[in-house]
Amino acid sequence: MHIVYPAVVSVLLFSIGVYGVLARRNTILVLMSVELMLNAVNLNLVAFDVWLRDRLHSGQVLTLFVIVIAAAEVGLGLAIVLALYRNRRTVDLDRLRALAEPGTPDPSASAAGAPEPAPGSGSPERVSVPAAPGAGSPRPAGTASGSPGSSGPDPGAGPGPDLGPDPGAGPRPGSGTAPGADDAGPGTVTP
Repeated sequence: MHIVYPAVVSVLLFSIGVYGVLARRNTILVLMSVELMLNAVNLNLVAFDVWLRDRLHSGQVLTLFVIVIAAAEVGLGLAIVLALYRNRRTVDLDRLRALAEPGTPDPSASAAGAPEPAPGSGSPERVSVPAAPGAGSPRPAGTASGSPGSSGPDPGAGPGPDLGPDPGAGPRPGSGTAPGADDAGPGTVTP
């Protein structure tokens, strides 16, 4: 087989990959386009290794390294995409341009016209709210509803700590146990 055929296929694959990276806005499709480009490089490495009749098969060995790096890139890339989707609820690259968390004020806007507080005057953003009894340390302002300068609970905070089942709540649906049946605690045997 002549070297032109795999070279043309490789150029086509690489061109499709470059188009996908430059034109697509979906992060998953951009990652797939990068994989197409890496596969085009692998095809070139193997084709030229066979065409040059390399005794050490260095093109094929390098191809194995590229495959391993591509697998690591996919794993890390998908983990980043999942984390971005959990935080931003989108994988559109146009909406992911800003590195700041959504809902945080723009630092350039605050530096443009807002006066700096005097040193030692105490900033209203740092007001502590006493926590409920047994809840641990006080929370900073903005995490508890009703605190000064707060517009409600922090949307990124998620649910509170798991404090276990409510003893007076009765049986859970589908559990088939009576209320208080598992009140003995972990590690104890009930007759």
